[in-house]
Amino acid sequence: MIFETHAHYDDKAFDKDRDALLKSMPFKGVETIVNVGASFQGVLDTVKLTEQYPFVYGAVGIHPDEVGDLSEEKIRILRRFCDLEKIVAVGEIGLDYYWDKEGHDIQKKWFVRQMDLAKETGLPIIVHSRDAAKDTMDIMKAERADNLKGVIHCYSYSKEQAKEYMNMGYYLGIGGVVTFKNGKKLKEVVEYAPLDYLLLETDAPYMAPEPHRGERNCSLYLEYVAETIAEIKRISREEVIEVTRENARRLFGIG
Repeated sequence: MIFETHAHYDDKAFDKDRDALLKSMPFKGVETIVNVGASFQGVLDTVKLTEQYPFVYGAVGIHPDEVGDLSEEKIRILRRFCDLEKIVAVGEIGLDYYWDKEGHDIQKKWFVRQMDLAKETGLPIIVHSRDAAKDTMDIMKAERADNLKGVIHCYSYSKEQAKEYMNMGYYLGIGGVVTFKNGKKLKEVVEYAPLDYLLLETDAPYMAPEPHRGERNCSLYLEYVAETIAEIKRISREEVIEVTRENARRLFGIG
């Protein structure tokens, strides 16, 4: 049974069939899902999903693209959510310079502030980092993030940086990009990294793997990610699923 460590089933892309799709998951090989907050509304909806589905857990945090609306009042609400039994991480938090070429200081401020929530609660962090490799690493080192647990979501950087993150005790989130023909850099990271440091994720509804690239993604497509990792590492698909499942359970304290 597959452990999906990063999806956004609160997204409007699932409005027409969310309930039917989620209810089908346990019958189609997906055992556990962590739904990850991105906006403040997404956090509220994530909490509701954890209450509605026994196999859905949640992460509460504000994506760097959404921190412009963040406030200390909202941080206090996030802090309260962290105490809920089925909230298992703070995320997704981090830095994203792809669209935002100027507002880096506010992203950095709220990245640090949300890491504080993890320090206060003992929860792991789910880190989003896009086009911000150096600043992400610098902040995590300055904030002693090696004393936290977590995963670098949708890992997209070099083998050398992967080694640094793994030395800090962090997992690497591997999704649909590893199946792409132009995903050579990620394939090299997967080949290099021990399986004990990898997690399966979709980022659904985004980043669907081959042969569904360009379609709406969902956790059922993780089988393609697992198969690709198995091919790269020359091991069985079953071993990939089992080891990544145990990795996720260990990280999030589930099961």
